[in-house]
Amino acid sequence: MAAAATAAGAPAVAAAAAGSGAGGAASAAGSGSGSGSGGGTGGAASAGPGGSGPGVLIGDRLYSGVLITLENCLLPDDKLRFTPSMSSGLDPDTETGLRVVGCELIQAAGILLRLPQVAMATGQVLFQRFFYTKSFVKHSMEHVSMACVHLASKIEEAPRRIRDVINVFHRLRHLREKKKPVPLLLDQDYVNLKNQIIKAERRVLKELGFCVHVKHPHKIIVMYLQVLECERNQHLVQTSWVASEDSF
Repeated sequence: MAAAATAAGAPAVAAAAAGSGAGGAASAAGSGSGSGSGGGTGGAASAGPGGSGPGVLIGDRLYSGVLITLENCLLPDDKLRFTPSMSSGLDPDTETGLRVVGCELIQAAGILLRLPQVAMATGQVLFQRFFYTKSFVKHSMEHVSMACVHLASKIEEAPRRIRDVINVFHRLRHLREKKKPVPLLLDQDYVNLKNQIIKAERRVLKELGFCVHVKHPHKIIVMYLQVLECERNQHLVQTSWVASEDSF
C-alpha cells in the first residue's frame, strides 16, 4: 500500500516543493517514521529527522516541518510488517480482511453516490494511510470509511453531503446483513452518528498531517498504453485498469 511517512498528529499542512524535475509532491501518510530526506527542490532544507523541527526553508519562506518527497513517500518494511493494529493484538489476516472490507465499502458507496472513480480511489488511499498510524481495535472501520468518502469527495471537487454518505452506508449495511431496507430516521442516533463521522474526518486529517494529496496510477497506465500503441487493445486496457483498482 502506498502510504507515506509524516509526523503523526502534526498540525501543519505540507508544502509541495515547486522546483524543476520534482514531478509533484508524492502522497503522504502515516506514522512518525519519515525519512525526512530533504529531497525537495528549489533549495529545500529539512530540519531534523522525519521532517520535524523548526520547519523547511524553501526559497525565502519557512514552511512547517512536514516535507513530502519521492524519497519518503513509502512506509518502511518494518512499519508494514508490524502495524498499530498488530500491536493491539489483532492478527494480520483479520487486519487484511478489515482493510479489504473498508475499501470495498468505499468503492460501493462511491458508486451509489455517483462519485468519480478518482474520488473513490482517493478515499481508499486515505483509509489505508490512516490505519497505518492507528489501530482497527481503537477506531471504527465503518466510521473511518464514511469519513474518508466524505473527505475524498471534497478533495476531488465532487462534494457530497454528509447526510447522503450516511444514508448510503446505512443502505449498504442492510444489504450486507440481508435485511429489509429501513429508512434512516433523523433522530438523536442520527445526530450522534453524524457527529462521530465529523470527528473521524478531523482525526484522519490530523493523523495524516493534512497531507491528503494522492497520485493515482490511472494517468500513467493510459500513457504507457499509448507509448506501447496498445490503447485499442480492449482486453489489455481492461486488465490494466482492474489491476490498478485492485492495488488500493
